[in-house]
Amino acid sequence: MSTFLWIAIFAINALVVNGLGIATIYKNRRWAENSKEYFMCFAAGILISSPLIMTLPEALEKNHYAGLAALAGFLFMYFINKIVEHKHEKNMAFGITAIIGILIHSLFDGVIYTVTFNSSLLLGLAAGVGLVAHEFAEGVITFAMLVKAGVNHKKAILWAFLVASLTTPIGAFVAYPFVSQFSEGQTGLSLGFVAGVLIYVSASHLLPEASENHKEHSRLALILGVSFSLLMLLFGGHSH
Repeated sequence: MSTFLWIAIFAINALVVNGLGIATIYKNRRWAENSKEYFMCFAAGILISSPLIMTLPEALEKNHYAGLAALAGFLFMYFINKIVEHKHEKNMAFGITAIIGILIHSLFDGVIYTVTFNSSLLLGLAAGVGLVAHEFAEGVITFAMLVKAGVNHKKAILWAFLVASLTTPIGAFVAYPFVSQFSEGQTGLSLGFVAGVLIYVSASHLLPEASENHKEHSRLALILGVSFSLLMLLFGGHSH
């Protein structure tokens, strides 16, 4: 299949899985709340390991400065997160700032699909599976944040879908015309930046959120995520 088709498949799957998370918490709040930690831990396992063992090494092969780009990606997400959190009151202000953060994060998910699949199928699949796996939990969390902010349930479904689900394919398709024209050196820098973003998302969002509400076997879900990345590295090799 073409690179664009792979990107489209994963971006649309992300939208569907995120939407399922929103629908599930709307219909069955208890099951969705009890299950989200497993999705988050599995996704965290992939998104902390695949950048370190696949994305960053690949980036450094293409550009020796990719490590600096990874640092830039990590710091970019850190400061975006701090700006979103800065000096806001609870309730509706909390909901607005949370939604801004999720919107930025979801747009970047789409860009990550485009950058990784344009580099290699292996990197795209590794990042893609981890990102899709965390979409269910992201849908649950987005809906819950909106309800906590005082938005009624029916409006929360619509806003959660627009902010968390639809933005991922938008990010992927908007970025594609630009990323597909990158030189090898530019691709290396982009991959480095993506590696930093993924490490930040996993270490600073997914793992702490899952740890706060620790569930039995959640560590197993994390190990399964790491194992998935190792198996992809073992059997996939470098697919340029």
